[in-house]
Amino acid sequence: MTERIPVVENILSANDRLAEENRARIESAGVFSINLMASPGAGKTSLIEKTLPPLKDKLRVAVVDGDIATSLDADRAAAAGAQASIQVNTGGECHLDAVMLHGALNQLDLKQFDLLMVENVGNLVCPAEFRLGTHKSVLIASVPEGADKPYKYPGMYRGVDALIINKIDLLPYIDFDMDFFRRGVEALNPGVITFPVSCRTGEGMDAWINWLIENTK
Repeated sequence: MTERIPVVENILSANDRLAEENRARIESAGVFSINLMASPGAGKTSLIEKTLPPLKDKLRVAVVDGDIATSLDADRAAAAGAQASIQVNTGGECHLDAVMLHGALNQLDLKQFDLLMVENVGNLVCPAEFRLGTHKSVLIASVPEGADKPYKYPGMYRGVDALIINKIDLLPYIDFDMDFFRRGVEALNPGVITFPVSCRTGEGMDAWINWLIENTK
């Protein structure tokens, strides 16, 4: 008789246990933390670049950037004013996991920070499956991606605590049905807090930044 070994379940369970350790470590240092997820090109790094300058005199911010191979995103976060910027190269993996964040935390003196921003690898599937131990999960959607993404990637939209709709400055030029998009989101994640923004023009950024500050207190 063939015995089925639940490998995937075991992997996720082990990840969840380490995610709890990460959470306890972050909380003991008094740090608020977020996991930023999105498809490639939606604007995760641009959002970090636009968020850091207004927080300069309000919060001490560390950034952990996940990328398959480069340090480009971490370099941009450092240039934008992050007090610490740690690059995690996943070596081909399409997501960060709790082990990777654990390694990054080892490089930070967490008590020196108020806010930890984790930029996950660009992907709308895998990041939703692997908890990191952060307090909030934030998804960045963008207008050029199309309005059908909540319907095509329900797992990602269902589990997040906040949603950012980026590149709203392009709405006059792109056929994006906002009502259709919002209906899809509402069906999966009723009442999720949503921030329509443009990282290019700065529109809507104040509400997002105020939400970060309120949660960091």
